[in-house]
Amino acid sequence: MPSVEIYTTPTCPYCSAAKQLLRKKGAKFTEIDVSGDPRLREAMTVRARGGRTVPQIFIGGKHIGGCDDLHALDYVGGLDPMLT
Repeated sequence: MPSVEIYTTPTCPYCSAAKQLLRKKGAKFTEIDVSGDPRLREAMTVRARGGRTVPQIFIGGKHIGGCDDLHALDYVGGLDPMLT
């Protein structure tokens, strides 16, 4: 299974929804809380090619985007193959 990383903040409902979908799929993920560290948020922004909002999701090092992007990928059947 490829690595899954998700940049989050504790009170973000979109972060919670994205994590819920990943858990439903049985994916283990590394959560990176950017709420208290401007350096982590800047690293996330650079890695996400300018994406400043959370969540920012990466699967196997590939930038997926945010919560809506993750759900859209699942809707068209693209998420499961990425997680195997």
